Amino acid sequence: MDFDIIIIGSGPGGYVAAIRASQLGMKVAVVEKAELGGICLNWGCIPTKSLLKSAQVYEYIHHAADYGISVGGNITADFSKMIARSRSVADEMNKGIQFLFKKNKIEVIQGFGSLKDNQTVIVTASDGKSVTVKATHIILATGARSRELPGLKQDGKKIIGYREAMTLKEKPASMIVVGSGAIGSEFAYFYNTIGTKVTLVEYMPNVVPLEDEEISKTLERSFKKAGMEVLTSATVEKVDSSGEKCKVTIKTSKKEEIREADIVLSAVGITPNLENIGIEKLGIALENGKIKTDEYYRTNITGIYAIGDIISGPALAHVASAEGIICVENIAGRNPQPLNYKNIPACTYTMPEIASVGLNEKAARDAGYAIKVGKFPYTASGKAKAAGHKDGFIKLIFDEKYGELLGAHMIGANVTEMIAEIVVARNLETTGHELIKSVHPHPTMSEAIMEAAAVAYGEGIHV
Repeated sequence: MDFDIIIIGSGPGGYVAAIRASQLGMKVAVVEKAELGGICLNWGCIPTKSLLKSAQVYEYIHHAADYGISVGGNITADFSKMIARSRSVADEMNKGIQFLFKKNKIEVIQGFGSLKDNQTVIVTASDGKSVTVKATHIILATGARSRELPGLKQDGKKIIGYREAMTLKEKPASMIVVGSGAIGSEFAYFYNTIGTKVTLVEYMPNVVPLEDEEISKTLERSFKKAGMEVLTSATVEKVDSSGEKCKVTIKTSKKEEIREADIVLSAVGITPNLENIGIEKLGIALENGKIKTDEYYRTNITGIYAIGDIISGPALAHVASAEGIICVENIAGRNPQPLNYKNIPACTYTMPEIASVGLNEKAARDAGYAIKVGKFPYTASGKAKAAGHKDGFIKLIFDEKYGELLGAHMIGANVTEMIAEIVVARNLETTGHELIKSVHPHPTMSEAIMEAAAVAYGEGIHV
């Protein structure tokens, strides 16, 4: 064999698996058709956070007077420089992956990888030339791409996906964003903040529909307060992009109307990259359009594994990374604990931010739990007031019988940094009383977690 492990794809699942496998003494190769780091690092998680930071700074400057600071002159958003900074951040991270691969002696084979058999990968370069490499184990980590709806075909110019939204040549005057999940909501926030007239269209009754309903309603109010138009229980029936502007037919519960916009951004989910990688030829089993695996990411074909967005579970970078580590540790005989998919945090980096983990209030009741709910508003947080971020709250849900922390749902500044405390607490089976008695520093936004737990048990001090 040329290698112990070949990994097809270098996103947050593939590159993390490669580094961990190398640490465990295995000879590793990574096959990558584009940039090291995959979509997340180059076209997703990282560069979008750069854009969102630019929007937040722009927003801060416009509200400088609220903090006792006078800013003279005409404040403008230099869109091209925001885009350039975002690309620069992604490039730096890409170089970081190159360094880590070199440090860990991981071989990179550039090209499109497909399975010949359960120990052989054919890698075809952009010039059409191919090489064949062999390994005892092959991990598929090919990720996903923007999903296209039949009536919303992307042309990359007027009807775009997330990738084009990060590299537009100029700021559009108007934009219709279809889909209000994390990707749609983040881009809607970014463009609305820097001056684009944004309409956000969501098929479900609430924006960020996977979140707790109270969280969703709070974000919708925040968006509308910022001047964004939000249409829920609405669908885009068709888009005519033949003219100077897109004519978008939107159907709501009340009427059907045509809206015009410079750009239509489709953010209606993702599609796994499974085409032409050899899964049909080998008879790799699928389930609901994704590769079926066991708890250690083994497929039905010996020696072939799959992780990340191409298998069932949350399509999140941190999930793919965790799966990659568990996969290679099991290959190495380390007997890792399977991933607990009930304790996976989700984050949306709008302003206010959203973070959640575990059951929401409705799901907990539907599951038959008698629950205690504690909610602490940011309006009662000294740190949030001092920071000028009074919008938001922390909601904790406990099992009334045993005190188990069933879920946490947060909206407000810094909550994406605070949710990890809840993930660890749930992993350690921490009860509500233990959270209350864990002294949190004051003044911080994180003490709102302790306060919310106290409210649930009738011990709230500051509300």
